[in-house]
Amino acid sequence: MQITFKLFATLTDYLPPEARNTNIVALDVATDASILQIIEPFGLPPNLVHLVLVNGKYINPADRGTQTLNPGDVLAIWPPIAGG
Repeated sequence: MQITFKLFATLTDYLPPEARNTNIVALDVATDASILQIIEPFGLPPNLVHLVLVNGKYINPADRGTQTLNPGDVLAIWPPIAGG
């Protein structure tokens, strides 16, 4: 099934070079793939996977290993952000 995968801020460095300007990648994933399984190939450091949203809904860290997606879902991830 196909989903949309978005990385923001410094995490865009983990996307393929051709996707870094748009921060968006269309992915084909298994229907039983969890969020953690989907992001594993991108090599994101776990401490930088802070805010995870599926279709705009926050996913708790404890649920990311079991939460699966539906066709057309949007998985978006932000690193921790600091500043004023």
